[in-house]
Amino acid sequence: MTVETDEAGWEVDPDDEWGVAVITTVGRQLKLRREAAGMRAGDFGVAVGYGEDLVYKVEGGKRIPRQEYLDRADEVLGAGGLLAAAWEDVKKVRYPKKVRALGKLEAQAVEIAVYQCNSVNGLLQTPDHARAVIGAAQPPYSPDDVERMVAARLARQSVFERTPAPALSFVLEEGVLRRPIGGTMAWRQQLERLLEVGKLHNVVLQVMPTNCETHSGTDGTIELLKFADGTAVGRADGEFNGRPTSEPKHLRILDLQYGTIRAQALSPRESLEFIEQLLGET
Repeated sequence: MTVETDEAGWEVDPDDEWGVAVITTVGRQLKLRREAAGMRAGDFGVAVGYGEDLVYKVEGGKRIPRQEYLDRADEVLGAGGLLAAAWEDVKKVRYPKKVRALGKLEAQAVEIAVYQCNSVNGLLQTPDHARAVIGAAQPPYSPDDVERMVAARLARQSVFERTPAPALSFVLEEGVLRRPIGGTMAWRQQLERLLEVGKLHNVVLQVMPTNCETHSGTDGTIELLKFADGTAVGRADGEFNGRPTSEPKHLRILDLQYGTIRAQALSPRESLEFIEQLLGET
């Protein structure tokens, strides 16, 4: 049997109070059930395919258990599905607190509109591209943090699988699309992903060309999320101190700015043709 060893990205964020509470509670239940079954940590580790040290970390609330761990523990300890069911809460803790909050809003939005000025938006990134972008940050993140952030970013992309599908609009800068982050192969995959997403019926993807003489997005990123009840939230780097806002007068300003940027960008058809051209040159 293969025994799982310590792996980056499954440590608990000590600043995430809810996450710590969830993992501590699950760990305590695992320990109580193991002890009630009369199993030593080492023997239990062999049974579930984890090392003894990792068993102690999970039970001590220091490590986030995988779904396979909980499923196997449920079988070994005869928990009748109770331990396996804990994954529904545990999987949310897998991602950083701030990203969970953003993901929750995106999961509820009926419209998402983003102008991204300096990178490919996280909803559009491939795993390798996300890892290259996050890994290049200075000061550098730890390997644990990089993997947690990559996993969280990819989890947000479940928005593309929602039914009914939300309306999604993205405007990306040409300069961003010419920067081969992660190397040639990773960048080809990223361009292919943009073409794939840009052809979805509920997605409008546009490119802002570098040769435009008028550009209303020079202050930075703009994000707008609209909900079924008519409410909305938005933010812009150059407005309202960069903080999220739900004030109607602020949202009207962001709507105007985003609409103007879309009008200045290439059309959706021209944008996809441009990305196809870049892919051919890569």
